Amino acid sequence: MSNVKERPILFSAPMVRAILEGRKTVTRRALNAQSLKNIGYGVQLGECHELPSEGPLHPNSIGYYTDFCPFGQPGDRLWVRETWARIRVAQAPDQEWVVYRESDNRTDYGGPWKPGIHMFRRDSRILLEITAVRVERLRDISDDQALAEGIYSDPAVNGMYTADGDNYTSKHDGPVRAFAQLWKSVGGDWDANPWTWVVEFKRVTP
Repeated sequence: MSNVKERPILFSAPMVRAILEGRKTVTRRALNAQSLKNIGYGVQLGECHELPSEGPLHPNSIGYYTDFCPFGQPGDRLWVRETWARIRVAQAPDQEWVVYRESDNRTDYGGPWKPGIHMFRRDSRILLEITAVRVERLRDISDDQALAEGIYSDPAVNGMYTADGDNYTSKHDGPVRAFAQLWKSVGGDWDANPWTWVVEFKRVTP
């Protein structure tokens, strides 16, 4: 019996586009309160060191931290939630079809766009396999890793746009600065430099 687990993960339309184009192979998510609490329990039990306020992680604690990653471990899979809709077409009025905002722009045969958080597993079209997990300070990201986050490599076209046309970055931004603007655009605090889960993945056939 397989021990591979599947979990949902939410991505915005521009990030879905980056995954489909093969530009995005990693995602960073801030450690939430539960993750920090789990690590705190480990500290109390003497099983790991505290996350440092500055400097590198203690090498004896790295494996302990990653064991608590809520997105899974290498080999586990993530099914992508994205903005979607159910529609009916005149040619087959008794059938429902699923369309995705990143690939389709018509809902004139059916209901309105639905946020990805309401997507069911059966309607997901993108499946990812986790290849690596680690804990890292947000601002330790390198240019290469920023590009792997889906940032465009050409500064002249580094303006990634949201669905409503808002610019994430200016054309002069380098990869890390562009990623910082992306992080801020979804409500993240770049200046706080939080600890993050760094989840690397590859796309697999659903």
